[in-house]
Amino acid sequence: MATIEVKRKKGESFEAVFRRFSRRIQQSGKVLTVRASRYHAKAPSKTRKHGSAIRRLEMGAKREYLLKTGKVKEEDMQQSRRRQ
Repeated sequence: MATIEVKRKKGESFEAVFRRFSRRIQQSGKVLTVRASRYHAKAPSKTRKHGSAIRRLEMGAKREYLLKTGKVKEEDMQQSRRRQ
């Protein structure tokens, strides 16, 4: 990514330099590219997707085990979900 440089000419006011700088940025298209990608979230990687899928399976298995053994009731599980 190339940087944009604007040097102040002799006797040039700050406003004029700033105007030239703003125009240079607009013409370069950098503002458009930044605004386009501003809220864009990168897609999760294959490894991250796989890890979250495994965690979901493990938590589901743990929940089923706790329910089957009677250590936790269905109502308690629902209440703990609401608190989050």
